[in-house]
Amino acid sequence: MSEPLLVKVGGSLRGAETLLDELAGYPGPLVLVHGGGPEIGAWLSRLGLESRFEGGLRVTPPEHMEVVEMSLCLTGKRLAEGLSRRGKRALSLSGRDTLCLKGRALAHLGRVGEVVGVEVGVLLDLVEQGYTPLLAPIALDEAGPLNVNADTAAGAVAGALGWPVLFLTDVPGVLQDPQDPKSRLPRLTPQEVEELKASGVIQGGMIPKVEAALNALRAGAPWAAIARGERGVLEGVLKGVWGTRFTL
Repeated sequence: MSEPLLVKVGGSLRGAETLLDELAGYPGPLVLVHGGGPEIGAWLSRLGLESRFEGGLRVTPPEHMEVVEMSLCLTGKRLAEGLSRRGKRALSLSGRDTLCLKGRALAHLGRVGEVVGVEVGVLLDLVEQGYTPLLAPIALDEAGPLNVNADTAAGAVAGALGWPVLFLTDVPGVLQDPQDPKSRLPRLTPQEVEELKASGVIQGGMIPKVEAALNALRAGAPWAAIARGERGVLEGVLKGVWGTRFTL
């Protein structure tokens, strides 16, 4: 059996359903954390609400929170159905279930939070019973639900599980030149990441992904990787020939 793996499926990933065959065929234990950016943005737009980002994170006023949560849960149900139809029995959850994700609000961003605690029991129980859990990145604090960046949530969950984590996105990995897909950096250490951030190579939406990868390592994940979500990605990353792999 292949090693257990946590995979973060990006909400910005076009046609995430195209990856379902790949994920359904993975022979080892699997936990998924998913985003829902396009669905959230579309619903906010329909309701005449503006989407705004700071540092790659979606600003979430309290009046947006129900839309965010609804969109994320709908995305999870669609992914769970797709996997189940392909023989990979999947259940869609959110961090509310069994108080799986405990959060702390980042007040300057509204109801946006960071993860401060993970209860992995329900995830391990489901995996042991042959299910693939899909987790929407909703955490709870004393005031209610928080919108957590899916990369951040995936890193926290992977660290708590002690599993490697793969962040799927729409680029081949961390690029030395963001305009050149062939400039992929195959391996990075935390020190190299800080140098790349300082020089502006790592910026925008890549920052939360990279920080989540490093936080996962610090919390106990054996390795983390960022790679383009396409057919063959799981095998390619496990062999170390695709994506960017992070190690301490």
